[in-house]
Amino acid sequence: MLFPSVTAVIPVHNRADLLERLLATLREQTVPFHEIVVVDNASTDGAPEIARASGCRVIEMGENAGFACAVNRGWRAAGSEWVAILNSDIELDSRWLERLIAGAAKASFATGTIVSAANHEVVDGTYDLVSRAACAWRAGHGESFVEGLRGSFPVVIAPGTACLFRRRVLDLLGGFDERYVSYLEDVDLGLRCLREGFMGVYVSNAIAYHHGSATLGRWDPRVVRLISRNQVMLVSRHYDLALFRSCFWAILAGQLLWGLVALRHGRAFAWIAGKIDGLRGFRLEGRPSPRLREFLAASESEIRRRATGSYWRWYFRLTRFQSTEAH
Repeated sequence: MLFPSVTAVIPVHNRADLLERLLATLREQTVPFHEIVVVDNASTDGAPEIARASGCRVIEMGENAGFACAVNRGWRAAGSEWVAILNSDIELDSRWLERLIAGAAKASFATGTIVSAANHEVVDGTYDLVSRAACAWRAGHGESFVEGLRGSFPVVIAPGTACLFRRRVLDLLGGFDERYVSYLEDVDLGLRCLREGFMGVYVSNAIAYHHGSATLGRWDPRVVRLISRNQVMLVSRHYDLALFRSCFWAILAGQLLWGLVALRHGRAFAWIAGKIDGLRGFRLEGRPSPRLREFLAASESEIRRRATGSYWRWYFRLTRFQSTEAH
């Protein structure tokens, strides 16, 4: 079977040890990458030197420009038909690329099953879902991992942790919106793909292992502030007035609940600062989109069925009298 050319793009900021482990798994792929591009966000621990020693092409940003900007620099420098976007804190099963390419077929992008590197019996995530509150959930997070998974089906959002995109789609959409800097930029790209009719596929047996939040940590104040801001940006970029009005209570409830979670982790000020950042110059830019309304309704239905965390339990209690259909 003749496989198309694929460039791996890896943004990195320190944790050279994890990058070295990822590069080892890239060399073990049953279908080789055409090129590996490491985009360095001003690492200070020798990460770019390790990449060069492994034969990678290295692009040095000179500063920590964030995930979105680094990935964009990487794929624009690539000359292949497909681009694999990979966090530096993952490791790939040897057949990851082979299975994603085979499963992608006519799709615009593809993602597989991401398993916890700390516990291979637990799923870290698969594809992304979004509530009407513009809070994302990685489908399958925390569920038991079943060996030998098979099958695939269409999805709307591929997580930037480990995914595959047609270069043509990235060209047409301009890649990630760099205003997000980091976090939820992959959700934004997925919603723009949905708007333009580009659909992805989930390939269950394409396995990656994720160490998770290896650069800053999940509840680092900078992370919380960016996520808090970017949730507001998702509403601003994608909701039209009618959708915003119909989802207003869900948005308010979901965002306030997320603030309580941040408070529980001692990050209330970062959450507030993020909301202030997001509300500066806030205006609704979205166009009426039946596809988006249908996706939000389907997402909430799946989240309600599968998510077990207290945040989601309270969210659905507070919004249970409001239909998931956006009128």
